Order: sequence, then structure tokens, then C-alpha cells
Amino acid sequence: MPEVKYQDLPFEEEIAFFRQKLNLPTATWTDIWQFMHTRAFVVAGAIKADLLQDLRSAVEQAIAEGTTLATFRDAFDETVAKHGWTYKGGRNWRSRLIFETNIRTAYAAGRWQQMTDPDLLKLRPYLLYRHGDSRYPRPQHLAWDGLVLPADDPWWKTHYPPNGWGCKCRVFSLSKRELKAMGKSGPDRAPDNGSYQWADKNTGQTHTVPTGIDPGWAYNVGEKTDWTPDVSKYPKRLGDYLSRELEDLS
Repeated sequence: MPEVKYQDLPFEEEIAFFRQKLNLPTATWTDIWQFMHTRAFVVAGAIKADLLQDLRSAVEQAIAEGTTLATFRDAFDETVAKHGWTYKGGRNWRSRLIFETNIRTAYAAGRWQQMTDPDLLKLRPYLLYRHGDSRYPRPQHLAWDGLVLPADDPWWKTHYPPNGWGCKCRVFSLSKRELKAMGKSGPDRAPDNGSYQWADKNTGQTHTVPTGIDPGWAYNVGEKTDWTPDVSKYPKRLGDYLSRELEDLS
């Protein structure tokens, strides 16, 4: 798989989205669910506050400065050695997962803020789904390629990409003139592809997930939320740490 390069992508909305996140220690990737990720920076298994902060700093540098995966991996290796962190998965896979997940979601959130600006929506009221350049395309994502819906269509609440681990799909805004140039007299109708049941092995809870979406990804990363973790549910030391983090972000 070719290395993802983002040197030309960072912009204010993307950076602001990432910087408003709270550092939240977690044991597994399902400790927080879907839209909660818009407010929390997590790395599964990174429970120590200092470890999580060092990982965050490396990701933030990649987002703000457009550094490469290779540069991030150098920082990742230094952080792992510094804290003696034992993580799951191979080094290349885990570092890529952390790097690409955070960069793609931050970029998508920034783009959503841009595309749904009220002044822009007056000129470009539609959104176009485009399948990413994946070596192994997901059939459902490929089927959505070329789909055009109004920006306020509820479908985007669950299907705005990324729509899974490693998903490279993107969305672009369209004017009425561009819609006609595609041969469409109006926007499409939002597809209903059904859903499936997914059981979380850690909690035993079963979730209903839209077909084509990976578990935990059926939310719009660009929509703002006021969610914050309930510090009373955590052990005192961790609760005190989270309280300080919330104060710093306020």
C-alpha cells in the first residue's frame, strides 16, 4: 500500500477540530462509541496520560505540518521506547492505523465545516459521494460513488465518510449547474441498504449498523457535539486528570 501524503491538506478547520479534543485514556477501541470520537483523542490501550499526550503530539504535528507517515513512525517508536508501551498488533500496522485514522477524520471534519458554511450552501447546496482509490474496494462504498444528495439530507448523519477503518472515500460540494452537468435533473434519493447486527465482545452489547459501514463508524465526524465524559465514572486519579483536561479545553 502506497504511503499516504498529506503535506498539501492541513487547513484551519482541520487543525481546530483536532485541537478541541480531550485526551481520554481507553483500554479498547469500543470504550467510546461513534460520535464520542469527535470530542476525544484515544488510542486503544494507551492508558497512561503521558503516553497518550506524546502520541497526540505526534499526530497533531502530522496534521498541522503535513508530516508523513515515516516521520510519524519515528515519533511513534520514540514514544513506545520512552514509555515501554506494549501494544497490540505489529508496529507498521498500528502506527499506520493511528496516523491515518486521526488524519482522515480530522480532514473530513474540517471539510464538513467548510462545505456546510451557510454562505457556501447558498451556492453549492449538494454533496457528491466519491469512492476512494482503494486497492480492494468495498462493494457498497463503490456503489455509492456518484451519489448526490442535499447537504442537509439525514443520510449524511450516518454515511459521511470515512465509513470504516482505512476508508478513503470523500465528499465534494456541488452547485446546481454542476449537478446538471452530471446529467442529473435533481439530487438522488438516499439509498436504503439495510443494516446488520454487530456484537461487541468486550461488553456483550449488540449494535445495529448500516450495511456498508464498519462498526463504530455510523456517524458524521463533522457534526459538532457537546459530549464530554462523565468523570465520576472513572477512578479518582483518572477522574482528576480528566477534570484538568476539561478545564484546559474550556
